[in-house]
Amino acid sequence: MSPVTQTSSNASGKRLLAGLAVLLLASVWLLPHSFSLTTLAQHDQSLRSWCRQHVLLAPGLLFIVYTLITAASLPIAALMTMAAGWLFGFWPAFLVISFASTLGASCSFLISRFLLRDFVRRRYSAVLNSVLPAVEQDAAAFLLMLRLAPAFPFFLINLVMGLTPIRLPTFWWASQAGMLPGTAVFVAAGASLPSLKALETQGVTGVLTWQTATAFFLLGCLPIAIRRILRYFQHSPDGPPRHADGT
Repeated sequence: MSPVTQTSSNASGKRLLAGLAVLLLASVWLLPHSFSLTTLAQHDQSLRSWCRQHVLLAPGLLFIVYTLITAASLPIAALMTMAAGWLFGFWPAFLVISFASTLGASCSFLISRFLLRDFVRRRYSAVLNSVLPAVEQDAAAFLLMLRLAPAFPFFLINLVMGLTPIRLPTFWWASQAGMLPGTAVFVAAGASLPSLKALETQGVTGVLTWQTATAFFLLGCLPIAIRRILRYFQHSPDGPPRHADGT
């Protein structure tokens, strides 16, 4: 590829990311109201019927909306995950949410890397400096642990990782694998709901089954277990080597 062609390609990529950033800003204003629990609960039966009638269009719209929600780090992601479980059933919702959440995270990652690098570096320099040694040692394993046992908020992981040397394919698979347990639990919780109206009126604790409550409890224990396991290996004389080259 010639330098001129490469420069043109980079410029096109940045324009695409800039357009995505504008779309995300619009999503911050529009999506929380359009997909609030009250709005969804008012139309839950008609929405469910529509989703069953449009077996390709409905999951496609869910994919787009959920990608925007996670890319913009909107606080309605958990609600939408449960609503998707109720509307589509476990497996369709699980597959769509898993890939959409990973794509959304990757969009934030790319925007940070190519558009907001200087801002993120200034704003989160302390976080960046704290994660760089671990990323340089084993980026995939470190990101996987961050997703399973998040030490930082979801949006911050995406932004800071954009400034590290980690490659996009590695960021994708480690993020998707690390988010699978949480996605499965929230989708299963939604699939077990009697209705979205019941969720609105009774709250989460009023509609969860004991199986789902147990799953939430185990999910909450997962970060503690992972940190203890890591701490054990870090201090154990028989633990794995501390350096990537095995020395």
